[in-house]
Amino acid sequence: MSYLNIDSIKDRTFDAIVIGSGISGGWAAKELTGGGLRTLVLERGRDVKHIQDYPTAMTQPWEFQHGEQLTKDYRDANPIASRCYANREDASHFFVKDAEHPYIQDKPFDWIRGYQVGGKSLMWARGTQRWSQYDFDGPARDGFAVEWPIGYQDIAPWYSYVEKFAGISGNKDGLPQLPDGEFLPPHEQSCVEKYFTDQMAKQYKGARPIIIGRCAHLTKPQPIHFQQGRAQCQNRTLCQRGCPYGGYFSSNSSTLPWAAKTGKMTLRPNSVVQSIIYDAKKGKASGVRVIDANTKEMTDYYARVIFVNAACLNSNLILLNSTSDRFPNGLGNDNGLLGKYMAFHNFRTTISAEYEGFLDVTTEGNRPNSSYIPRFRNVFKQETDFLRGWAAGFGSSRMLDMDRSAIGEDLKASLMARNLGNWRVSSHMMGETIPKESSTVSLDSSLTDPWGIPQLRVSIGYDDNDEKMIKDFHESMTEMLTLSGFKNIQTHDNPNKAPGLDIHEMGGVRMGKDPKTSMLNKWNQFHNCKNVFVTDGACMTSTSTQNPSLTFMAITARAANYAVSEMKKKNL
Repeated sequence: MSYLNIDSIKDRTFDAIVIGSGISGGWAAKELTGGGLRTLVLERGRDVKHIQDYPTAMTQPWEFQHGEQLTKDYRDANPIASRCYANREDASHFFVKDAEHPYIQDKPFDWIRGYQVGGKSLMWARGTQRWSQYDFDGPARDGFAVEWPIGYQDIAPWYSYVEKFAGISGNKDGLPQLPDGEFLPPHEQSCVEKYFTDQMAKQYKGARPIIIGRCAHLTKPQPIHFQQGRAQCQNRTLCQRGCPYGGYFSSNSSTLPWAAKTGKMTLRPNSVVQSIIYDAKKGKASGVRVIDANTKEMTDYYARVIFVNAACLNSNLILLNSTSDRFPNGLGNDNGLLGKYMAFHNFRTTISAEYEGFLDVTTEGNRPNSSYIPRFRNVFKQETDFLRGWAAGFGSSRMLDMDRSAIGEDLKASLMARNLGNWRVSSHMMGETIPKESSTVSLDSSLTDPWGIPQLRVSIGYDDNDEKMIKDFHESMTEMLTLSGFKNIQTHDNPNKAPGLDIHEMGGVRMGKDPKTSMLNKWNQFHNCKNVFVTDGACMTSTSTQNPSLTFMAITARAANYAVSEMKKKNL
């Protein structure tokens, strides 16, 4: 990868610019360079090279100063970042510190960020499920948001394309609401998960399926993965540290090195994008204005096509800040919709239970995946008093039965005995939230960040639909667990837990058929600025219940290949 230290306009001019190097930005870089375009990739954070810059990847538990836990000082200084499940002593260097990148919460919202080359692809949860046509049909059917300009048939070939390259493990389940993909061998369910799966098949005649999760892990690498320099997943479950084996998909181990091999990619870390430059005479964007993260020096870079992949909220921020005489309210924002109709996944609630059987078996080793309950509410028709639905993770483990009543040597002995108790299962809900005009991000009129860019104001919260969905999750899962013979069933909900910890924020620059009601067309181009594409979470019209990253990858690959084709036809 080459780095920039240049002054001339010619040397600052590229065929394409990609803003962001995370999951979608990495795919944009791969496809644009693969199409022969000289591509500049801008990343606001520091460089992180695969393997070389994973400092804790091989660190043993006893080598951590604080037992892999975050210190009180860190938690006090970073209450938002500390709430993320993956942020521990072994990975805190990949998480944005609260004070260094301020934003304004009009409503409580935990914005989890990873500012480095690779972005959050280093720390993501790696769940990868396709959407079905039922998911794309949701807005048109119930009237919330706007109709998607694409359907499953448009994106299905691109799902296959990215699945083969990224490496997705899963099972062919034959479910209409969760299409099968190009899978590597699946992980194995535990005996209790298999039991629950069988019970659901009997009790609900297949209407509430349980499957092994689908995830971006190389259970059996194929030649394309070896060509990337990646190896089989070792089931270490230390993924948040960065995987030196490349066993799970990340931009750092996969798409960015692939793009670099073309000789067409220039990567510029420490580059905070201030705005996109609009050329009124040409009627299109001409480039990107960048502030050096360290020196604060401002530099303009130019290109014929620009891909915005800064992650949902930052992409909205950049576009809102990209003002001109033509677009005084933000790039492409003739209809006033930029930054509106935000949505997320509701991860607020969980349920747990115990099972008293299978006491002659336990698990050995680790598994970087769990079972998965696909959405079964309101899939084929509206059947509840809330819109859309929820999916859920489902995991299990043997409990440790320890006697903590003793003291001294007796206590030490009892703690070391590791007597196994009952099986414990837990499930977390992933509920689809409804994009609403009142769910917004906007720029503050006076407060700025350390680079002089307006701070983002976030006004996103739960609504009555979310509360009804939580109630249904509790009731449905309690019924399902009870029918299967589970005991000690307990629901857990914290209404004060803010949105954001799902790290699945979407919307603000939504796709649609009508320029009056949407920002982007079916190819992810701005309706009124055709050489700017948005293909990260900001482009999403609705959220479905599935983990979104696979869909971001497929949408990006599709749009980037279209952009290459249009450039070769001289339409861009």
